[in-house]
Amino acid sequence: MNPAAAVVAFITDSRGRLLVERRRLEPAKGTLDLPGGFADVQETAEEAVAREVEEETGLKITSARYMFSQPNIYRYSGLDIHTLDMFFSCTVEDETQLKAGDDAAECFWLSPEDIHTEQFGLRSVRQGLHIYMYRHANKE
Repeated sequence: MNPAAAVVAFITDSRGRLLVERRRLEPAKGTLDLPGGFADVQETAEEAVAREVEEETGLKITSARYMFSQPNIYRYSGLDIHTLDMFFSCTVEDETQLKAGDDAAECFWLSPEDIHTEQFGLRSVRQGLHIYMYRHANKE
């Protein structure tokens, strides 16, 4: 079985804070997350990340730069779905238009020093945050 394609967005505002969400649904309902989700059939990863970000946050992506990927197991409807999560650094048209929707119960900005990976419910997102924070701290 090949993994399903999924995307995750790192979006920072003009003050350098990272956009995070609170998950509205299982798995990991109530925990923190980053915008993202599954790619649809006939959709590129870049199209998927732009669609998912707009559905979950109301923000329109102006650029999406691939950063890295992480394998994951996502529990959905009682099944373990193997995914390949592709992480993107994204910029948005207007950060003030933030509004939670779809899978996000709420969206907000967190300063890097306020990010605690243990508050994020999905393993690949926690791992991705470790990589992101290391690169951010080392200006990579």
